[in-house]
Amino acid sequence: MKKKSFKLTRSETEIMELMWQQNQPLSRSEIIALSQDRSWKPGSIHILLNSMLSKDAIKVAGFVQSTKNYARTFVPTLTSDEYSVMQIKSRSGFQADSIPNLVTSLIEDVKDPEILDRLTAVIEEKRSQLSPALPSKDEIGNQP
Repeated sequence: MKKKSFKLTRSETEIMELMWQQNQPLSRSEIIALSQDRSWKPGSIHILLNSMLSKDAIKVAGFVQSTKNYARTFVPTLTSDEYSVMQIKSRSGFQADSIPNLVTSLIEDVKDPEILDRLTAVIEEKRSQLSPALPSKDEIGNQP
């Protein structure tokens, strides 16, 4: 299912980057404690998290006991890479024709052949989904 596109504010992006870095559910108080160089005021954390929830950027992961009360914990609904791709795709003027140039720019500095093999496999899988009746390049090359 395709995720609805959204844009995070600078403060929301700081929180998301913290969540991606920590890679575990975080409560409001943990986010505040871990955000030493924040541009937002600690008192606005509830507004920021509610905004991120309404954008479907984060979701409630569960609850933890915090003193006498329980606090909700939050996790991102997408990875940093998925968010970056979402921002590229949501730009005005983005066309499928742009994809080869984007991929070329992304793989320009790749030195690991395994990464290129994974990319080739992804492309071949997509090709077979689009035209399952056609043989792949490997199948054509192995015919007698």
